[in-house]
Amino acid sequence: MSARAAKLTAPVEVDGRRQRSDASRRKIALAMLDLLREGEADPSADLVAERAGVGRRTVFRLFSDMEGVFREMHAIMTSRLTPAFAQPLTATTWRGRLDELIERRAKAFEQMLPIKTAADARRYTSNFLTSEHKNITRLQRQALLAVLPATLARNDMLEALDLTLSFEAWRRLRYEQGLGVKQAQDVLKRIVSALVD
Repeated sequence: MSARAAKLTAPVEVDGRRQRSDASRRKIALAMLDLLREGEADPSADLVAERAGVGRRTVFRLFSDMEGVFREMHAIMTSRLTPAFAQPLTATTWRGRLDELIERRAKAFEQMLPIKTAADARRYTSNFLTSEHKNITRLQRQALLAVLPATLARNDMLEALDLTLSFEAWRRLRYEQGLGVKQAQDVLKRIVSALVD
């Protein structure tokens, strides 16, 4: 075997420090996610470090700013939510698929609620969060357009449905209006029915 072939087939050495850093980054992001879900809107580095089981210096060594933490949290949330959204809708009518879309969004929005609310508070000072917000909004609109018949995808109807089924509407129903998950979902279905039925 040539030296080049031997090099290509040799096991790749894994950098232990890199693995430990990656594991710590994930622990910190998961700790931040948990704290946000528990209602800590702006957890301190000390609190995050304590929850993650790492030193405060580790938090600052691995993340120079909050944008890095939100990038890591975004990757975790994307990996959790993507499988549900990747599943094809199963209803046989566009109206049934629209109801299915509402139910999926309610589940996803509920998982995202504290995290996206915290991210939105920082969005205007973060290029990453601004970009991801635009991306999420665009994907939601595309998913809606894929369900609607052409007759309902006209401007005024599309805009009304896009607003009704937005994360911002969900957050208002849950936080400002204090509705439970099922009640908030039923309100969305009622508004959609009033618009399209």
